[in-house]
Amino acid sequence: MSELFNPSDGILIPAADYNHDRHGMPLPAIAPSHLDAVSLRARFRLSGLWQTEPALSLPAALPFAAEPVPAAVLLPLVQQADGLHVLFTQRASHLHDHAGQISFPGGRVEADDASEMAAALREAEEEIGLSASAVEILGQLPIHHTGTGFVVHPVVGVITTLPPLRPDPREVDHCFTVPLAYLMNPQHHQLRRAEFRYPRDPANWISRQYFVIPWQATSPQPTPGEVRQYQIWGATAAMLRNLYRFLLAPSE
Repeated sequence: MSELFNPSDGILIPAADYNHDRHGMPLPAIAPSHLDAVSLRARFRLSGLWQTEPALSLPAALPFAAEPVPAAVLLPLVQQADGLHVLFTQRASHLHDHAGQISFPGGRVEADDASEMAAALREAEEEIGLSASAVEILGQLPIHHTGTGFVVHPVVGVITTLPPLRPDPREVDHCFTVPLAYLMNPQHHQLRRAEFRYPRDPANWISRQYFVIPWQATSPQPTPGEVRQYQIWGATAAMLRNLYRFLLAPSE
């Protein structure tokens, strides 16, 4: 997907098509009382049937897709005074792939990684200097297939005390956080549709639906006091939407 693409340019799909339940009622926000570390630990320990986001269902294989590449990301939940926040990175603008996009720390699973969890923790340390010892792993969400050929394993972890971060300027422009309660409110989720030239076969175009979660913040860095407009979208927003579906579903 092109770095010049503005996700807000996609066609906005009516909320009734994706933000209502089967009875036509609006999907609720996850209650703040269910979004603290204690509640999340308990939820990840429980089983229970739930459905990943149906609006993002993809075919098992695209006819012109290459062999899927395994990847892993860390979905970091940082304890702050007002509750848990999700830690994001904004990718460096000079990168060839996904330049400037909002991401979780992560990358390809390497041959010497013991597991997807190990890969996610390794990538977080390499990208932003987050030590694995600072992260309490809660569990994993279902794998997410991207349109660019990656099979992403999302690993969810809590960071009680966030140590000083050291973003690698070769990969990361800066880090920022967003309250988990904001992200777990479906009223902040937009579903859009656009046509993309498939990167592995430029002769082919594919129509894709994707979520966008807009966020505005006054950033303490890199420019103190600067008001920044963020658009969390694509795979990152899809994994957040699946986290929402997981927390919304009844547990056993």
